[in-house]
Amino acid sequence: MATQLAMDSLKTILVELGIPPELLQKEARLHQELQLDSTEIVEISLGLKRRLGISLKLESRQDLTLAQVAVIIEAAMLGQSTAENP
Repeated sequence: MATQLAMDSLKTILVELGIPPELLQKEARLHQELQLDSTEIVEISLGLKRRLGISLKLESRQDLTLAQVAVIIEAAMLGQSTAENP
């Protein structure tokens, strides 16, 4: 369930940034296929903070796929819930 929430949240943020929904496939790369620049990557991080309350730094030089970003989001969500409920 966390994986689906992570992917849905990511896709919603990307659509809000103007990315056409038909481009949002799991294997789409942030830079290569979606043509996101560093400002848009920061916007994704800010959107995740607002929506899910998680802090992520996605500004790496790696060209991550949406699936890879969703796994990172899921791990952050699980880490946050563990920190809240020790």
